[in-house]
Amino acid sequence: MALTKDDIRRVAELARLELTGFEIEEFTRELNGIIGFMEKLKQLDTTGVEPMEYAAPLHNVFRGDLIEPSLGPEQVLANAPDRMGDFFKVPKIL
Repeated sequence: MALTKDDIRRVAELARLELTGFEIEEFTRELNGIIGFMEKLKQLDTTGVEPMEYAAPLHNVFRGDLIEPSLGPEQVLANAPDRMGDFFKVPKIL
């Protein structure tokens, strides 16, 4: 199924895009190339190939949520330019 320039104009209209004549030509050519590639893929024999979601095996890359000791207020505020008690003191924004 090949796309025509009218198909591209209709999709552009639905997407509220204003395309030039050159862009319509270019998108027609590019999208027809993509559809042609998909037609080639349809010809592949996939018998015995199990469906999969990802090409590479996935693993969780996040560390476990562990409670660990953290820094105390004195250590955290040691290099602060200004402080008010156990808090950073910053200039007013508003």
